[in-house]
Amino acid sequence: MTDAKSKILIIEDDLDVAEMLNAYFRAQGYDVYTVNWGEDGVRSSLSVQPDLIILDIRLPDIDGYEVARRVRADRRTAEIPIIFLTEKRDRSDRLKGLELGADDYITKPFDVQELRLRVRNSLKRISQGSLTNPVTGLPEGALVEEKLSEIIGKDGAAVLFVSIDKMDNFREAYGFVASDDVLRAISLMIVNTMREVSRPEDFLGHLSGSSFVLTLPAANLASLSEKLRGRLEQSMEYFYPLRDREQMTNHKDKLNPQLAELALAGGKFSDVEQLKAELLRLKK
Repeated sequence: MTDAKSKILIIEDDLDVAEMLNAYFRAQGYDVYTVNWGEDGVRSSLSVQPDLIILDIRLPDIDGYEVARRVRADRRTAEIPIIFLTEKRDRSDRLKGLELGADDYITKPFDVQELRLRVRNSLKRISQGSLTNPVTGLPEGALVEEKLSEIIGKDGAAVLFVSIDKMDNFREAYGFVASDDVLRAISLMIVNTMREVSRPEDFLGHLSGSSFVLTLPAANLASLSEKLRGRLEQSMEYFYPLRDREQMTNHKDKLNPQLAELALAGGKFSDVEQLKAELLRLKK
């Protein structure tokens, strides 16, 4: 059960699905509001001021993309988390939803337990002000930006960027619960490797949901990077079910850790955005 009565607005034209979600989330302790048309959803987002919106893309009047555009365009509703719930599976559809600021994208048929976890994590992220990642508990958002700003001009400092590519493919195939388990396992692997090489004051956080950034002395960079790369590369296949491991060994969509090493020097970067752009360019 939730500690407080968070409000969920469900915009879904399938009456059976809408009724099921209404009953399910009410039983979880949420206040739930349900509408079946896009225009009603836009109006309800203003009148209800929900803590989260579950939004179907295929609606009888305006589509979910248009609803999301209007919600994001109004300062009163711009920060409300949106989870798209849809039958569309194409990558372009997911990207379109994410470009509109959707927090998550779940395709039908869906596991209601997975949807519950997505809802819980989105609400938790908002309540924490996006300071920690709800899956790994590591810093993200403003905390990471602040740390990178601190070291950007320090000689002798270094940054290691770790990105897990193909996470979207893994999530599509095995679901959100399995992908969250992978992220937690990888974060623990990074923490344990840092303990062997780094100092207690070194920093680890998220640049995005599936990427991490570490700050440490330049003198320790090569050693940490080598140890971590080896451990990650050896571990990826074990995240897959046994029946799929052999075929995923050299598959183009296999989870793929990519690392970028960057030793900092005074004046090399004028701001954090330049630093992040360089890390993305260097990853391999």
